[in-house]
Amino acid sequence: MYFTDRGIEELAARRGEDTVSFEWLAEQLRTFVDLHPEFETPVERLATWLARLDDEED
Repeated sequence: MYFTDRGIEELAARRGEDTVSFEWLAEQLRTFVDLHPEFETPVERLATWLARLDDEED
């Protein structure tokens, strides 16, 4: 188990029943990066990965 799994499990437990839009998620990610600019690169990578999930792999 990765350390991040704890946060993911907490997210699922606390928010698992919620329905959110990607617009809402994008706004939360922007706010997080504003508060924690040192995480800009990982957040950018996650957002790009999520945006391209349906792209065919090369």
